[in-house]
Amino acid sequence: MISYRDNFQVKHNDLKPEKGKILISEPFLQDAYFQRSVVLLIEHGGEGSMGFVVNKQTDLIVNDFFPELKGRPVIPIYLGGPVSPNHLFFIHSLGMAIPGSVEIGEDLYFDGDFEVLKHHLKSDNSAYGQVKFFLGYSGWTKEQLDSEIVCNSWLVGHSSCRSLILARDDSFWNHVVERLGHPYSTWINYPKNPEMN
Repeated sequence: MISYRDNFQVKHNDLKPEKGKILISEPFLQDAYFQRSVVLLIEHGGEGSMGFVVNKQTDLIVNDFFPELKGRPVIPIYLGGPVSPNHLFFIHSLGMAIPGSVEIGEDLYFDGDFEVLKHHLKSDNSAYGQVKFFLGYSGWTKEQLDSEIVCNSWLVGHSSCRSLILARDDSFWNHVVERLGHPYSTWINYPKNPEMN
């Protein structure tokens, strides 16, 4: 007998996970961190994988933690994942203007000199649309992510630097699924909480 879930099940695609790619959670995932999530991969290799959920905004803002940013445009903090939840991470598109940055994709960078970044945020309003902060990260042990992809928990995709930095909430998950086209469009119609239907 075909279940309601089977009607929405779509097998994973042929894209391989790698640094700079995104992971799109399948619609049945009910995990608090990963439901309707889009994860940017920062690392993927023989030792495991690391990434940030880019579309789970918290009520926290960076400005409250750094006095020099008081009175500047508000910078929200996102829930990057369950690992190291008290550690603040960031991605940006400021390139090597932030020393120590690690390139993770075209025009997209991870980490770097935080003092220099704060200086940019204090003096240049345009920098606010070029950086995103996270509490914690998402991590997978060796071969764990590959196994989850084979089990259709994740779909691998592409996204632009700008869209990843500007992504805010579950609507970004809808947006990237819509871009996948048919047959993934059925995912959007799957209820977030099927028990409520």
